[in-house]
Amino acid sequence: MIRIKKLDIFIVKQFGLLFAGTFFISQFVLMMQFLWKYVDELIGKGLSLDVLAQFFWYMGLMLVPQALPLAILLSSLMTFGNLGESSELTAIKAAGVSLFQSFRSLILISVLISLGSFYFQNNIGPDAQKNMMQLMMSMKQKSPELEIPEGVFYDGIPQCNLYVQKKNVETGKLYGIMIYKMTNSYEDAAIILADSGMLQSTAEKKHLLLNLWSGEWFENMRSQELAGSASVPYRRESFFHKTILMDFDGDFNLTDASGLSSNARTKSLERISHDLDSLNNVYDSLGNVYYKEAKSFRYPSPELSKNEKSKSAGLARKESYNVDTAFVKLKAEDKRDALNRASSDVRQIVTDLEFKAMVTSDGDKLIRQHEIERISKFTLALSCLIFFFIGAPLGAIIRKGGLGIPIIVSVFVFIIYYILDNTGYRMARGGMWTVWFGKGLSPAVLIPTAIFFTYKANNDSTVFNFDIWKRTIMKLLGLRLKRSVMGKEVIITDPDYRKDRESLAGISEDIVAYSRAHKLKSPPNVVNVFFRYQPDNEILRLSEVLETIIEDLANTRDKHIISALNKYPIVSVKAHTRPFERKWLNILAAVVVPVGAFLYLRMWRFRLRLYRDLIVIRDTNTEIMSRIDAAHQ
Repeated sequence: MIRIKKLDIFIVKQFGLLFAGTFFISQFVLMMQFLWKYVDELIGKGLSLDVLAQFFWYMGLMLVPQALPLAILLSSLMTFGNLGESSELTAIKAAGVSLFQSFRSLILISVLISLGSFYFQNNIGPDAQKNMMQLMMSMKQKSPELEIPEGVFYDGIPQCNLYVQKKNVETGKLYGIMIYKMTNSYEDAAIILADSGMLQSTAEKKHLLLNLWSGEWFENMRSQELAGSASVPYRRESFFHKTILMDFDGDFNLTDASGLSSNARTKSLERISHDLDSLNNVYDSLGNVYYKEAKSFRYPSPELSKNEKSKSAGLARKESYNVDTAFVKLKAEDKRDALNRASSDVRQIVTDLEFKAMVTSDGDKLIRQHEIERISKFTLALSCLIFFFIGAPLGAIIRKGGLGIPIIVSVFVFIIYYILDNTGYRMARGGMWTVWFGKGLSPAVLIPTAIFFTYKANNDSTVFNFDIWKRTIMKLLGLRLKRSVMGKEVIITDPDYRKDRESLAGISEDIVAYSRAHKLKSPPNVVNVFFRYQPDNEILRLSEVLETIIEDLANTRDKHIISALNKYPIVSVKAHTRPFERKWLNILAAVVVPVGAFLYLRMWRFRLRLYRDLIVIRDTNTEIMSRIDAAHQ
């Protein structure tokens, strides 16, 4: 029997409140991004409130599956971040409850949300997509005076093709107008040219009023043609201002959605599978037909001249013949005819192949779109669970609640997911990648990331300890921290000045001897660096003795000595001897020449730095010994 614990109820309440808030925030952000993309389709169209309400409703339904993963990521990160910041997570672990056990209630909720996301995408999402696309198509046909493009013919007005050279969006005035106005046939077409014009809808939204200035009207009078007359009368009219009334229903009407039936986004999983089988059968059959045609293809046989026929018949009697030899024997006129026919045949073949390639490529694209949508229904639902196992462990590791760091981390993770998913989608849609690889790219990257974060959080890892990362990066770049020795308010034991002075004098003598023996300014021996490593025990000993003296002298009340102690550098005792601790890594670095050269120069840099550090240590020793002789003897 499943037993619900108070801890699970407590965590679920914390998560539930945050999830509700972050879901609406995520939904709002995604809707604003979508609205900004299609704002030109809404502004200035005179759409009624019910149409706008439908637009926002369907848009919200479309974006629900995308908002759920982001909401889970942000809310789970904030939940465990708050628990960690308030030390409640520490108390939970102290009570013997592991971190993974505290996840169990939210894991169940995340699984339910994932199943709900899949159900939503399979049953509600397709209808929302279809209705949204139908609305978008209808909006594009609304108020054509705002949709007329520059430099191309616009055929959105019935029985009329309108060309505009330039338009002023602010005033709505059109310049360089050319109109082809058809009635019964192209023979009755009227051509209208005008310098400028204005296109407006009438009050009842049933007609368009076109005001033209400074133009001419050319029109065939085919209907008035006299019987038996070979000529077609026409009329020409020049005008300063003319008004044309054209039929056009400017009210908002939903377009026919039958053209959206092939769109994979408007289909459920069952229908996608059914249509995929049909598409594969259709295009497989078409491919077999094209293959049979190509297999049984014969070059066209144009009419030959009598001379060519006799020569071809003579050549046919032979079992084999050379085409080049036969071509050379032809007359110049026959050669030209043969080349023309060959060129014509090639163009015909190329045109036929291009048409077949277009048909098959369209079929492949349609099939890929259906396969992409089928996989997307699963991957988008799975991302809800993946984002939980990224957000919750990160919150437990970072231990920062609120809307600061969690939002930054969530946005960063979601951007990576979006880039991977969008890149895979585009590459799969274009046929550059297989569908399963393109759509599986983001889960393949995020699932190991989620496992890694969960493992680290469950083992109380310091993967996000910024001090450790700072020291590691500074060590990698060859940087180091400055020594910070401060005077103590309470001193229990005074330094042994006499002993420390003798030790400093010994260190100075050892530094002089070491510098003469090792010649740090010269480049290191390559063989010793990468293949015959020997530790530098002398520098290690000198560093340990120096740190002991600094620790003892830090108990002094003498400000001059405290100031001098801060001049001692923090010595790197190994970086000047070899690149890595392990011998096989040093050998590998030597084999990879560019890496080995970089590490060799880096180590030489550390040798020069050690040389300067030894000089600073010797001079500082002299200063401290002089102060001890003057004030503490």
